Amino acid sequence: MASSVASVNNDYIFQIDDVDGQEQKLHKDSVSMDENLDSTVATEDVSESPEQMEERSDGFTVSREVDVMEIPMKLERATTSDACQSRDLSEIAVSSLKPSPSVNANLESFDPTPSPVYRQNGSANSDNSSALTEEAWENLRKSIVFYKGAPVGTLAALDHSVEALNYNQVFVRDFFPSGLAYLMKGDAQPEIVKNFLLKTLHLQGWEKRIDNFTLGEGVMPASFMVMPDTERGKDTLIADFGASAIGRVAPVDSGFWWIILLRSYTKSTRDHTLCEMPEMQRGIRLILNLCLADGFDTFPTLLCADGCSMIDRRMHQQPLDLFEQGIYGYPIEIQALFFFALRCARQMLKPENGGKELMERIDKRITALSYHIRTYYWLDFPQLNNIYRYRTEEYSHTAVNKFNVIPESIPDWVFDFMPLTGGYFIGNVSPARMDFRWFLIGNCVAILSSLATQQQATAIMELIEKRWELLIGEMPLKISYPALESNEWRIVTGCDPKNTRWSYHNGGSWPVLLWLFTAACIKSGKPHIAKKAIEQIEARISKDGWPEYYDGKKGLYIGKQARKLQTWSISGYLVAKMMIENPSNLLMISLEEDKKIAKPKLTRSVSWPRDSS
Repeated sequence: MASSVASVNNDYIFQIDDVDGQEQKLHKDSVSMDENLDSTVATEDVSESPEQMEERSDGFTVSREVDVMEIPMKLERATTSDACQSRDLSEIAVSSLKPSPSVNANLESFDPTPSPVYRQNGSANSDNSSALTEEAWENLRKSIVFYKGAPVGTLAALDHSVEALNYNQVFVRDFFPSGLAYLMKGDAQPEIVKNFLLKTLHLQGWEKRIDNFTLGEGVMPASFMVMPDTERGKDTLIADFGASAIGRVAPVDSGFWWIILLRSYTKSTRDHTLCEMPEMQRGIRLILNLCLADGFDTFPTLLCADGCSMIDRRMHQQPLDLFEQGIYGYPIEIQALFFFALRCARQMLKPENGGKELMERIDKRITALSYHIRTYYWLDFPQLNNIYRYRTEEYSHTAVNKFNVIPESIPDWVFDFMPLTGGYFIGNVSPARMDFRWFLIGNCVAILSSLATQQQATAIMELIEKRWELLIGEMPLKISYPALESNEWRIVTGCDPKNTRWSYHNGGSWPVLLWLFTAACIKSGKPHIAKKAIEQIEARISKDGWPEYYDGKKGLYIGKQARKLQTWSISGYLVAKMMIENPSNLLMISLEEDKKIAKPKLTRSVSWPRDSS
């Protein structure tokens, strides 16, 4: 499908050529924004008096009698000179979205506000699909959490058949697809996203302690909940910064998802007043200062602990074992999110109050990080053959085996898994160890952020197509492959009963990943792959009660501890559907390649094995 776009007095005309050569012209009216917010969508004061703060013995920090956001806000249409604004649409030629090595379909040419006509035409699917979409929206609406009358997020799950645990909270990570759904919706409802961003920004300013240790100032909460106080007629906020998390680990990824969602909100609404607020700028700077701090690490990747992201369980190997390292250390998921957040922050930062210095640090880190990931995390057939022939103990700045990887540590399954064409970013790289497992989140985020080059993005999609039964199965999508089994599972997970083979984070299938996969497919020029996955999910997910995850090598069975009516399974499906029906929605969560970032170049070592000929 080839597309083109023109700008006429702030009204845009989408010109879409379908596969039969027929042409449709779709008109989008200019976006009008309300100048004043409703009183229920006001903002909170970032600072609180000691009387308003109370700490509980379990490590939670409680806020009392805090009115909903007192920061004055106005929605204004942004000017084209803003850093986050799209380039002039009239100057951009749109590439066709079709399978091609030219992955970089220039999506910056799309207007982020969906056309009503396009939406209507695109959603004319089967009655079953329409009914499923309506059911999903109804469930998503039921999950909305209100604070003082204003929507501030969505619950993790609505399953009342089991103990709530922490599924009755608003998670920063879990809300991301819900936020996208409300931004992409036909009658867009950005207020809930705006309130969420402001609320979590306010929580960032709280003192964060686990036992007697104080966390960094920039740490964002993993989650929060609203406790109604019927006697006093006040709502109480309770935030979790890791004090109640599994393993008591602070969430590294919360701050990254927050920055990316702020950029998505800005692209969707063109409301630059939010990201330019002094309080927002300070919040971005605090997160960046936390993850850009100088230390002993010699790599540009971000060192982090187990359980600091979606994979919240111990999934790494003991130090003396060379086969699997898992998500501890330098996991691809965190590195790709880190890169994505840095680029989004770079677009939104203003030079005042130390912003200029941070911009310079971001530029340096992005260049180093992209080289490191593209070079050392990338695995395809030629690179696997190279590692297989590596020599060890090379001491030189020209060494090829720079991490001293032992070829005998390559697991047997990799040789059968790797096709002649295709490739992927492996799970982890550190001295003497490489985790060769496939992790979907890291690879898809790498595509969306353009951490992956065009050629690498194409190769990732080729790998998925060639290994569909293994990576997608009956119920999309595998969070990782392969699963840890038998003695390896006992050593790595500590006999974790929730992470048995092909379950939960150990090779389980997660419907929420559909939105991420769909976005990566569209950006890579292969939307037909995403459509196939969507159809597979549509066949079962409603009948199964919108579960959190599926078990089994092909994802046939509802997870043994999976919650039903899992909110991000619902919102992930909705976002995927809206992106397939209107690919311009991809603009909210996609970045084009930065031409200033140098492509990786491999240096041949003197000790490289040579042919006798």
